[in-house]
Amino acid sequence: MTSLQLSAKEEMVEKFLDAAARGDLTQVSTLLSHVPSLINQTGYSGWTALMLAARNGHYHVVEALLSHGCDKFSVNSSSQTAYDIAKFWGHRHISNLLGQTDDVLPGSNLNQQENYFSREMLDRLSGKRTDKVWLEDKQSDPDTVYLLFSNLSPMVSSSQEDDNAGGETKLCRFRYEAVKDLLPKPATVLIFLGVEKRKKPSSSSSSSSQTEEGVREPPAWFAISTDEDAAELLKRCREKNCSFPKTPNRDLLKFNKEEAGVVAQARSVLAWHSRYSFCPTCGSSTELEEGGYKRSCLNSDCRSLKGVHNTCYPRVDPVVIMLVIHPDGNQCLLGRKKIFSVGMFSCLAGFIEPGETIEEAVRREVEEESGVKVGPVQYVSCQPWPMPSNLMIGCLAVAISTDIKVDENEIEEARWFPRQQVIDSLFRGARPAFTVPPSQTIAHQLIRHWIGMTSNL
Repeated sequence: MTSLQLSAKEEMVEKFLDAAARGDLTQVSTLLSHVPSLINQTGYSGWTALMLAARNGHYHVVEALLSHGCDKFSVNSSSQTAYDIAKFWGHRHISNLLGQTDDVLPGSNLNQQENYFSREMLDRLSGKRTDKVWLEDKQSDPDTVYLLFSNLSPMVSSSQEDDNAGGETKLCRFRYEAVKDLLPKPATVLIFLGVEKRKKPSSSSSSSSQTEEGVREPPAWFAISTDEDAAELLKRCREKNCSFPKTPNRDLLKFNKEEAGVVAQARSVLAWHSRYSFCPTCGSSTELEEGGYKRSCLNSDCRSLKGVHNTCYPRVDPVVIMLVIHPDGNQCLLGRKKIFSVGMFSCLAGFIEPGETIEEAVRREVEEESGVKVGPVQYVSCQPWPMPSNLMIGCLAVAISTDIKVDENEIEEARWFPRQQVIDSLFRGARPAFTVPPSQTIAHQLIRHWIGMTSNL
């Protein structure tokens, strides 16, 4: 039975790769709609569907694969990315779409990487947060979606399938009738997350269905945090295998990208509420306002009510995380903390201090942790990290010194790793010299980005 299942899976991958190579956009889209996990599967010599489409000049297939979130920085057994392949075969329109450059640090045409927790499936409608009547109407709307949180963990249902078969964690979604008894309770915190973004109507849709969709408002989403017993809350869910994740740094990395973005938004705001029940200015109690995005002091004499003060709004803690590149361009600097799993190395990182620029924070943190001095710094992309409310600002930086002197209070070891060792760690899997953080982390994506930038034919 197992061998039959395996061969069926292999046959599906082969069918998908063949469709991409032939430029059959319809079949590629159909297969992805049924089996999303096909998107980054590899065939002979590590070639992905994106590489095959790029090789044969199928622009619309490349465009569709990118829209589905494929990994454009994957490399095959010859260390080629889809960009390298498109450029080699003269498909300039595709290489422009893939948007990479050959510089040590990319220039203004850098195509921004989308990181886990970054995708937004909801329109936040921040202008509606002060409209109490509209918010109350949405709360009781039968189409409104509610997410339940306990101890900052969302209720989820987990598939029993393994990750390779497409199993994933999904948010449990509730309607108003299932949670309305929780809303009036004093300990309940209710956050308006936004409304679902409208999808572009398909060309095959009838005019009547388009009109109907244009009239109906998209569903609103709310997050509820409550101190009700977690076991009792789980009884409200009709899904199987429901739970509240116990280890957020690991369990919250199992959602699809759309739901991961919702979790990042909801958990960050709820974490702020859990820490700011009292006014940090005078110590009085506070009340929740603006759909959960503001807390105001109940003491009318408090100076926090005079003018604009950051103490009233959810905080975001900016962190720089950087991949430092050796002056020769063929090595990168990675470090490890004692808490890391055995053999894992990652990018260096640290908090930005008040009155400090991103570039100076990168230079200061790298020198403090590793003793290496940094010159040019280039922003790449950022990632919300809702544990509890960080914004990871990802950068590349070029070293102007190479001697390493580790600050053992921050990290226990740092090394220069040759590019080939990094490729082996990311893609080959045959006794690599070290391991990197999981693909959902911006550290992993920064490393892959650097490899993709410097791939050779």
